[in-house]
Amino acid sequence: MNEYEFTLKFSLPETISHPSTYLEKLWTEGCDDALVGIGLRSRIALNFTRESSSAQEAILSALADVKRAIPKAELVEATPDFVGLTEIANFLGFTRQNLIEVMTSSGSAFPAPVHEGKSTIWHLFKVLVWLKERKKYSQQETLIDIAKANMQLNIAKDAYNIEPTFQQKIWSLMT
Repeated sequence: MNEYEFTLKFSLPETISHPSTYLEKLWTEGCDDALVGIGLRSRIALNFTRESSSAQEAILSALADVKRAIPKAELVEATPDFVGLTEIANFLGFTRQNLIEVMTSSGSAFPAPVHEGKSTIWHLFKVLVWLKERKKYSQQETLIDIAKANMQLNIAKDAYNIEPTFQQKIWSLMT
């Protein structure tokens, strides 16, 4: 059994006056291993530290616990996944400047970002694996596992909204 740290962020039904309404129900449904953040009225974030045999199992069991407690909650994001250079550097214990140097010296071999713009965003998993395989940087396997599971969950959540006929056309062009 490993211990996995991750955060699940949810949008709440608009009919609820305040997210604190759910605290006891979350506790009784198995989220007693999470710190709950209730900063915004219609949002709730649960920072889990969960023991499990795999990262996927940890995340899926936490998601199931939350959905039992708040059936109409909609997953917004699972983290860590979408990250900028500063966050990647923090995870690795690098300076941002060191990571920029690694990235620029690697050219197009460095993993492609999910979004380029004023703030460039990557999937943490892709960068961690690339650094481990290409640059031989040692990584915590649990961080790699949780980043991979979160990436897959976030992609699946977004793919759920794709119109089926459009999705078929996309897949036919990508394979």
